[in-house]
Amino acid sequence: MRTKTKLILIKVLFVVVLVSMLFTGCATKQSAIIKVGVIVPLTGSAPSFGASARNGCEMAVNEANARGGVLGKTVEMIVADDKNDATEGVNAAKKLIYEENVIAITGVPLSRVALPVAKICQITGTPLISSVATNPMVTEVGDYIFRACFIDSFQGTVAADFAFSNLKTKKVGVLYDYGDAYAKGLAEFFQRQFLALGGTITTFEAYPTGAASFTSYLKLILAQKPEAIFCPNLYTDDAHIAKEARGLGYMGPFVGGDGWDSPDLFKIGGDAVNNTYFVNHFSKDDARLDVQTFIKGYTAKYGEAPDVEAVLDYDAMRLLLQAIQNAGSTDGAKVRDSMKNIEYHGITGLIKFDANRNPIKSAVIIKIENGRQVYVTTVNP
Repeated sequence: MRTKTKLILIKVLFVVVLVSMLFTGCATKQSAIIKVGVIVPLTGSAPSFGASARNGCEMAVNEANARGGVLGKTVEMIVADDKNDATEGVNAAKKLIYEENVIAITGVPLSRVALPVAKICQITGTPLISSVATNPMVTEVGDYIFRACFIDSFQGTVAADFAFSNLKTKKVGVLYDYGDAYAKGLAEFFQRQFLALGGTITTFEAYPTGAASFTSYLKLILAQKPEAIFCPNLYTDDAHIAKEARGLGYMGPFVGGDGWDSPDLFKIGGDAVNNTYFVNHFSKDDARLDVQTFIKGYTAKYGEAPDVEAVLDYDAMRLLLQAIQNAGSTDGAKVRDSMKNIEYHGITGLIKFDANRNPIKSAVIIKIENGRQVYVTTVNP
């Protein structure tokens, strides 16, 4: 009986030791990984933005891991699709934070999704750095929320100044998606500045999100004979707007925001998007060595030149990883504090945050000419 009891005890001890080793191994493996969430619209109304954003983040993570990781740990990027839908974005954020245990989130390029996602991140103390959500309200959510892009108050002002002073237009019609916080905010900032300059907004027209045709709105705008049309929407809508407007006989210039920067703009709009201008965060014509090195590497890896989404998501991810390294910790509060004081030299220029965690940086004006993006000018803040 004693021998049998000893055998049972030995077996029990063996199992305990084995289980302990397994858990220790898992803990060691887990502690050697830093999980970062990426939320992007891989499907829905802006899929090219999502693909580019994912690629930019992926490139930054791969480069970091090739250099030995961050804090001596491997960075693991976990991607979630927000479908350019606020509810989907919130669900993605909750899953990344509560189930995947990410220590921070980046991406979330579109303001309509970034706003509700920011609220989840603020409540949970999860640092968020949005790549391209330009609506000023995004960072107003709280002190865990940052962005890598300039905001719409600056972008709208730049667009209005360019239309008035460079294009010499004094009468402009505006057509925007009233269900999109990005488009609505940018339209309002443009209107405010253009009127302040002494210009006239001939028509300030809004259309519902998901509109299948824009002809009825364009007829109202064109009846007032504008010298230019400001369209602060995403490339998917504005490419179709340009086609329909050209079909109605309008040959004047369009002016847009950074939501125009997609390789699909010309694929959808064709020649109709020639003689258009938009505000952007960088130009592929920038001669700086780091810019051209990035463009060359990205193009070789993904088969096409990077758009603004790829560039800003690359910068956002690198900025986040630098903040973690500087903090010497993955603790959310420490990463947040590190981010507030960071000085990051990126593809889109120097990024330092103001008191509202918005970067102060330059904008560029791009012209679409013969299906190509052509650099026009740089506007400093």
